[in-house]
This record gives sequence, structure tokens and C-alpha cells, in this order.
Amino acid sequence: MYIVVTGAAGFIGANVVKGLNGRGITDIIAVDDLAQGDKFRNLVDCSIADYLDKTAFLQAIEAGTFDGAVDAILHQGACSDTTESDGRYMMQNNYRYSRALLEFCAAEEVPLIYASSAAVYGASTVFREDPQHEQPLNVYGYSKLLFDQVVRRRWDDLPAQVVGLRYFNVYGDRERHKGRMASVAMHAFDQYRRDGKVKLFEGSGGYGAGEQRRDFVSVDDVVKVNLYFLAHPDRSGIYNVGTGAAQSFNDVAVTMVNACRAQRGESQLTLAQMQSQGIIEYIPFPHDLKGKYQSYTQADISALRGAGYNAPFLTVEEGVARYGAQLIERA
Repeated sequence: MYIVVTGAAGFIGANVVKGLNGRGITDIIAVDDLAQGDKFRNLVDCSIADYLDKTAFLQAIEAGTFDGAVDAILHQGACSDTTESDGRYMMQNNYRYSRALLEFCAAEEVPLIYASSAAVYGASTVFREDPQHEQPLNVYGYSKLLFDQVVRRRWDDLPAQVVGLRYFNVYGDRERHKGRMASVAMHAFDQYRRDGKVKLFEGSGGYGAGEQRRDFVSVDDVVKVNLYFLAHPDRSGIYNVGTGAAQSFNDVAVTMVNACRAQRGESQLTLAQMQSQGIIEYIPFPHDLKGKYQSYTQADISALRGAGYNAPFLTVEEGVARYGAQLIERA
């Protein structure tokens, strides 16, 4: 019997595979699309039973190849580019593929734990798992919301666990391949190591320069939440996965810069000192993001806590500092 991880060579998927390995689980079918071949690096230190292309896997489950052979599917695969404008591709890749996995899991009566997104909230100022607060700003967010809606309609006739996890701003190890869609933390690391400074947006949405606030959550915590639900197949629902505490882009930049400085034996600096020394610099807000940008997110995690997940989440100061040390080691 296998656990299937889709998006297994991607950012969150690869960390989930590594987390499963940490619990002694190696009978893993890794599913992904390696058209971007360098993603293979994310799986080099992982132990899996087999790898399948995402199209081949879909064909295999539709042909019955995996009937009776799957314990659970951890569905992390998706196009997560919030600027992708090809709605046909987004809906086929994110929505239709997810529906096919839902049908398989329902027929096989096995758990489906899947990645949703905080992008479903879009322009909302309330981030609670409630339809009245779901206002996506892009087709990526809509593709995630539409599948959540399908799951909600099916609650009463689903024979096994289904869990949707609405990830907020995830950062951490194994995201290098994401390029411009990588986290603020990784970009801050790269910019500081290359240029000696970090560039953030000027004020927007009523917030000052670099003071836009997001719920930044470590991928380490995201993995823990996935494994918690895998270990508790009696619990279903759609849950926010964030720290529950918004922090500023300035907080991320300061923490990452100081992580790099600590590695060099240099003194720690405050935000004001970094600003006065030109280490943190503010650039004009991009015109193409106006009306499509979340200046503030903060997960309401009361539903997650109600489902029994009681572990603490890493703050930016804790998680980004840890991530900085990992990036320095890999560099």
C-alpha cells in the first residue's frame, strides 16, 4: 500500500515527502511534472517507492491500476503562479485534476488531504473559512475556491476523510526552483547576498513602506499540519494554515539580513539602522499588481485548533532565522 504525494518535486510536496520519511514512511508514489527538470534536486535526499508523471498517474487511476493499492493521497500539486492569466490551463491543472483525485479517493474510500490557498480570500479583510469572506482576485484563487466548493457540496456523501488546507504565505527549504514566485524570505536572502541590500515595495493599501502585512508560515509547520491530519483520518474539513499573526515584510527582511550578518560574525541591526544605511530600500509599487494584491492577510486558525491541532507555529523571527541558516548552508 502506498501514500501518494502529488507535486512531490515541488516546494511543499517535497517537504511533505521528507516529513513522511522522518516518520519511517517510504512507500511513497511521488507524482509531479518534471518539465522543469531541476526540481529533481528537491527529492535527492528523499526515499520514495516510485515516481510517476502527473498525466501518467491520472491515466493509471482511471484505468484502475491503483485500485486497492493506496492508503491516502496528499495532493500538493498545482500551478501556484498568481499572475498566470491562462484560465483554461489553470482550471484544467488545478480544478479538473483535483476533481479526478476526489472521485478516486471517494471510490476507494481513502483519505484525500489537499492544498487549497489563502488566495481564495482575495480582497476580503476577514480570513475565516466562510463563503461570505471568499473573494479571489485571480484565476489561481478561483481555481482553488471552486474545488473547495465541490468538496463542501459533497460532505454528506464522502465515505472517507477529505481535508482542504488553505496555506497562507509559506516560506522555507526546497523553494529555489520557484523563481519569482518564491517567498519574500528567499528573495531577501538572494538580494542581500548579491547586492548588500533588500528591496521592498513602497506603501500600498493604506500601509507604509514595507509595512504590508502577511501571515508568513514556515513550511516546517505546514508539513506538521499535513501529517497531523494523516494521523487522524476521522477529521475532515477545510482549514486555514497560518500562524494566526500577521507580520510585516520589514520583519521578514530584518530577520533574514540579521541571519546573514550573524553567519559573518557581524552585529545585529534594527529596522531603522538598515533603512538609514540603505540595506533596506523601497521601490515603487508595480502597476500590474494594483487591484490584485493582498496588502494584509492573517489566518483565523480557530477551526484548525478546534480540529485538535495544538502545536505552536514559528514566528517570522524564529522561522526565517532558521531558514536563513539553511540557505547559508546550502549556498
